[in-house]
Amino acid sequence: MRCRFSMEWGKVLVLAVALGLAFPAFGVSCMTESQMSDAQRTNLQQSAQMLGDNVKAANAAAVRTQTIAAVAAQFDGIANSIQTINSSIQHAALTVDALYLLDASDLKAAEETQFFCGVTGSPLTVEITIPALPPGKYALAILHATGVQQPQQLSLVLENDPAGSQDWKLAGFFTRPMTMGGHDGVWFWTQARDYAAKKQLWDAWFYYQTAQYLLDPVDFISSPNLQKLQREAEQARPDNLPGSDPLHLSSGTQTFDIVSLHTGELSNQLDLVVTYNATPNQDPVTARAQVTAVMRGLLQQHPELLTAFHGLWVYAATPGNQSPFALELPMGQIQNSVPPPGQHS
Repeated sequence: MRCRFSMEWGKVLVLAVALGLAFPAFGVSCMTESQMSDAQRTNLQQSAQMLGDNVKAANAAAVRTQTIAAVAAQFDGIANSIQTINSSIQHAALTVDALYLLDASDLKAAEETQFFCGVTGSPLTVEITIPALPPGKYALAILHATGVQQPQQLSLVLENDPAGSQDWKLAGFFTRPMTMGGHDGVWFWTQARDYAAKKQLWDAWFYYQTAQYLLDPVDFISSPNLQKLQREAEQARPDNLPGSDPLHLSSGTQTFDIVSLHTGELSNQLDLVVTYNATPNQDPVTARAQVTAVMRGLLQQHPELLTAFHGLWVYAATPGNQSPFALELPMGQIQNSVPPPGQHS
């Protein structure tokens, strides 16, 4: 299924997306690898590689010793992420793909801080925006785990600890796949453009979203290329997606409230993942009938999904602590039960 990143930061501060909304703070700077001295680059590379190797080995205890105190005190989220990703990367080749040195030591207090890395206006320019950042020196290291069926990218936020030393410790940890369904983000971007040109906006939208998810290692980074991708996606955005209000989906004589739609993968094949509000306390037979009705209704209204996805994952969300009923079916099995347009199931 689609990976969800997890992270810890300082005193449980949250890194949120604020791209394009903040003005650069005075007294902060960013250096890319090419702008660093050899000593700075080597020190950061070694620190990031050591942390990455311990993540790859699923050695959460060692990672914790290399973590700032405030995050190490609440380490369960990172430990769980290390354990979850291990099966994908334990046999991977792990390399440091990018480094950014972030100097916020002149800040007077914790505040939202935007770093501009590289030459402004260049396609290689990177913007990094961190709210509530305390004064200090930080770094962002992006590692690639490749040579395996499901390559991954690991993003490490590092803090200079103790300040002024050569030591870098973990302050934030993020994971994200590099491919879905066997394809990378550039492939999904190209396919999304093709779908948009054919006015197959549902296919285009979800392929654009997948491209963005794969090409952006963490949600607090932006660049001219990523902004271009976002603009293209918005131009192809369908009108009837679920958001603050659910999507009302008719299937036969029933109507369902769809609350979430996104892409995911099962056995290296791309699915569309659907969550709807289900009636609580259903028996398994009734729950399966409802879920398959959701599948039929969605494909009847949007038949273009048949060729863009391997299948549908549908979750029947219920209130309280009930375990949701979930079912995945390939498109061929669902298609055989979908009535022609204009007929009811």
